[in-house]
Amino acid sequence: MMKQGLSEESGLLLDLYELTMAQGYWRAKKHEQFASFDLFVRQLPRNRGYLINAGLEDILDYIENLSFSSQDIAYLKKQDLFTDDFLNYLSKFKFSGDIWAMPEGEVFFANEPIIRTTANIIEAQILESFFLNTVNLQSMIATKASRVVLAAGGRKVFDFSLRRTHGKDAALKVARSSYIAGFAGTSNVLAGKIYGIPVVGTMAHSYVMCFKKESDSFASYAECFPNNTTLLVDTYDTKKGIEAAIKVGLKLKEQGNQLLGVRLDSGNLVAQSKMARKMLDKAGLSSVKIFASGNLDEYKIYELLKKGTKIDNFGVGTKMGVSLDAPFLDVIYKISEVTDRQGNFLPTMKLSQAKTTLPGRKQVYRVYDSRGKFIRDILALEGEKTDGLPLLKEVVRKGKIIYTKPILNKIREFAQDSLSALGEKYKRLVRPAAYPVVVSRQLKRLARHLTSEVKKRQVL
Repeated sequence: MMKQGLSEESGLLLDLYELTMAQGYWRAKKHEQFASFDLFVRQLPRNRGYLINAGLEDILDYIENLSFSSQDIAYLKKQDLFTDDFLNYLSKFKFSGDIWAMPEGEVFFANEPIIRTTANIIEAQILESFFLNTVNLQSMIATKASRVVLAAGGRKVFDFSLRRTHGKDAALKVARSSYIAGFAGTSNVLAGKIYGIPVVGTMAHSYVMCFKKESDSFASYAECFPNNTTLLVDTYDTKKGIEAAIKVGLKLKEQGNQLLGVRLDSGNLVAQSKMARKMLDKAGLSSVKIFASGNLDEYKIYELLKKGTKIDNFGVGTKMGVSLDAPFLDVIYKISEVTDRQGNFLPTMKLSQAKTTLPGRKQVYRVYDSRGKFIRDILALEGEKTDGLPLLKEVVRKGKIIYTKPILNKIREFAQDSLSALGEKYKRLVRPAAYPVVVSRQLKRLARHLTSEVKKRQVL
């Protein structure tokens, strides 16, 4: 079976109920009815005081390419669920609505819409699954990675997660999301090619073990890469490994080249890094960096630094690549307004216990102090007069992309600026303070009024 690219099969990358509901709308002649949907995270995961928005570029690419091919239509026809007239509608499908979104790299909080879609009800509904899938993974990883960067305290951190992420697409998105969050590079070569992320690598224990002597493996590798060598020194005895690395480093120095670093991957990283630093400095190789890897995350890096480790750079893989302590976000996509027969938008809301939503077309406003630091966010109705600067930007108008996608390095810079404007108490690794998100008076008033009105809909 020939594999297809995402742009060719994107029409079917959704849950079945999106299509069955779409046909229900079609049969009920509601396909000309418009609605607005908000995508937001209901509550932050444990020990998360903030989230970082990521995935908008993929969402815009999806909107641009979204269609149902003849093969898609043929497959759907075989399901014996869909009528010919509805399938004919899908065959001509093209998104024609409006989308507002927070830029990638923006810091956001629970219950704040990060994407707002306004379109005919079928078009708006069909976007749901892809939007949720994209934001869930990429914002989750960007947030986890930013915590690792914060814990590293200015030391460089690199993505080593390729072999442990959940599939090829996740591996690429993790590399991109972690770079946005401040990682310095990735071991994932394909991600480097696609996104322009710096690629890094050292060597495996297998390389060392393929030579009769550890020193021979080091000499061989350094000969291949005289100015790009980091030697893995813990295959056998770490102290002897460092001694062998020093010999190679001194030889490179005599040749006018330089050993970049030594890597520690196991054992007591604090004690070993101190030993390595002392030995390297004594040998006149103070410029050689000490690199560490091996089941690292923000908590372990914080503890290592607290104990005085001499590690300069970190390679972080599994625990970041799957966001081990918070492997998903409570991200949802809910309707907030719908048009009546005259085409007027009427606010609506969900009243399920513990899952109530806020009605109407909304905007998020951020209030800053005189130093440019966040004070609070205000969740208000679109057009409502309030303090702060609006965070949702128009990115799609009548189906056309009107947003100029920033290059990845600009997104990365924006993320760092956004995070630096957030108070330290909200960035604590454990038990961060709750950032204030205030619901405006008009929005509160509308929600109170609508609660009683919506309940009347269930009266028999």
